[in-house]
Amino acid sequence: MLDKSIILLSLCLISAVMSCGQDENKARYDNYRLVRLTLKTTDHVDLLQELEEESDSYTFYGHALRPDQNLTVLVAAHKIYEMQDIVERNGMDCTVLQPNIQKLIDDEDSTVKSKNTPASEFDWDHYFHLETIFSWMDKQIAENDFVEALHLGSTYEGLPIRGLKISKKSGNTGIFVEAGIHAREWISPAVATYLIDQLIHSEDPEVVDLAENFDWYFVPVLNADGYKYTFEKDRLWRKNTKPYGRCKGVDLNRNFDIHWSGTGSSTKKCTYDFCGSKAFSEPEALAVKLFLDEFANKNKIQTYFSLHSFSQLYMFPFGFTTDRARNYDDLKKIGEKAVEAIKNTHGKIYQTGSSIETIYPNSGDSMDFVYSNYNIPIVYTIELRGPPETPTLFILPAAEIKPTCEEILNSFIAALKEARQLGYYKRDEL
Repeated sequence: MLDKSIILLSLCLISAVMSCGQDENKARYDNYRLVRLTLKTTDHVDLLQELEEESDSYTFYGHALRPDQNLTVLVAAHKIYEMQDIVERNGMDCTVLQPNIQKLIDDEDSTVKSKNTPASEFDWDHYFHLETIFSWMDKQIAENDFVEALHLGSTYEGLPIRGLKISKKSGNTGIFVEAGIHAREWISPAVATYLIDQLIHSEDPEVVDLAENFDWYFVPVLNADGYKYTFEKDRLWRKNTKPYGRCKGVDLNRNFDIHWSGTGSSTKKCTYDFCGSKAFSEPEALAVKLFLDEFANKNKIQTYFSLHSFSQLYMFPFGFTTDRARNYDDLKKIGEKAVEAIKNTHGKIYQTGSSIETIYPNSGDSMDFVYSNYNIPIVYTIELRGPPETPTLFILPAAEIKPTCEEILNSFIAALKEARQLGYYKRDEL
């Protein structure tokens, strides 16, 4: 008769083998430390560039570009001493923002509703799987005759790129709202769905005005594959999921044909800002282009918003050059009204300016592409909560979902009011 301990060990080994590869085996970040480094000299810049190039145990949120720069880095647990040694030997300043990033992820789990949550339980106090977002969109379409489904195409993995249109009156100018292009930025789809809900159901006269006098085009989760991946595999995933050799994924907001593969993007396949094999190599970015090719002029789309997180910024073109947009002064005025409205809602401070002025150089993004290729003069990328120095990265506490939504709705009201006063959206000029 076999020893019971041998049988038990065998069962454990079988269980371990069978569990390998199951979806519940998510990436974990136990004792991964989030730090902020202050780069004082060109030697510091060179050192951090070398470290990012040579090691996959450090996740850089931004690139080392210049002295007097703050750079946020996620340090793998087994590299904590090495980072401490680098900092001390080279005289850099280092602040620990988060000693264990996995704790943030674990705490967030309690605010994530299950995949089978019905549309009737959708709210802005929790985060939701893609399946529930889609079913909630279906509910809005079924219940409101002025809401219709949009199908922009399919993702790399074959998921639908879904949107919806809100139109209460023929002849309106259009506003396109793109959200969820970066997978881990969960607050972005949450804000998009809140805006949809308010435009459909709100009785506030200012919101009713927006609903009745503009046509709205929403894509709440452009990067559906990546968004699903963050719930099931890796909470901090940014890109889509298309394989490139041993690596996976393209930064969709570096895949548009505007100075593609230029500053602020990478041609290296494993980097977080990999721009793809060519402009519009990715079906998700291409879907936006093809939609606007067909409908931007015909449906008089005059405004484009792209929702991201984090840093609390209201940015307009350009990211790839310091040259000013042709209506820079107007975009600045509109942005100032928007951030003032945000401050007046819950006291949060956002900054406004061109992308290259406010965040960092970047190229191949949707905002610059849309502004440069269509007759769409009002274009913004909005970096939602938290602030640039946030210790929570993209893991915004669920308690902040609704306040974020409210302040962005108010910013839209203020921005569109100012744009009207500046003479935009006049029917005889479209």
